[in-house]
Amino acid sequence: MSHGTPSGGWDEPWYRVHTEHFEAAFLPDADEDLDAVTDIDVEVQLRDGSRWSASMCTVGHVETLMERWAASGEALAGRYFWCSDGLIVRDAGISNMIQVLAGLVENGEFTQILQRLED
Repeated sequence: MSHGTPSGGWDEPWYRVHTEHFEAAFLPDADEDLDAVTDIDVEVQLRDGSRWSASMCTVGHVETLMERWAASGEALAGRYFWCSDGLIVRDAGISNMIQVLAGLVENGEFTQILQRLED
């Protein structure tokens, strides 16, 4: 992985993180702890100007949803989870999610995993 230090800050309602390869714009709730985020939408702009999106969530968040759905009957009583632009990550927090995105850019898998946005 790259050794550059990402920088982040608020551009409400977005929380933007700049890295050497991309800018990621997350849409957290106003009072959400950025180190504890388990489910969030992100738009990423690569250096070439292309824009990409994903709904990132942790394995734990998916498990919580499936347990809730088992009780409510949704999603065949919690027997599956699906979303069209989902990217499941192990660890919570925007900084961990940035590490995943950076790794995907660096290993060449980014464009196969995120959804490209039209200009």
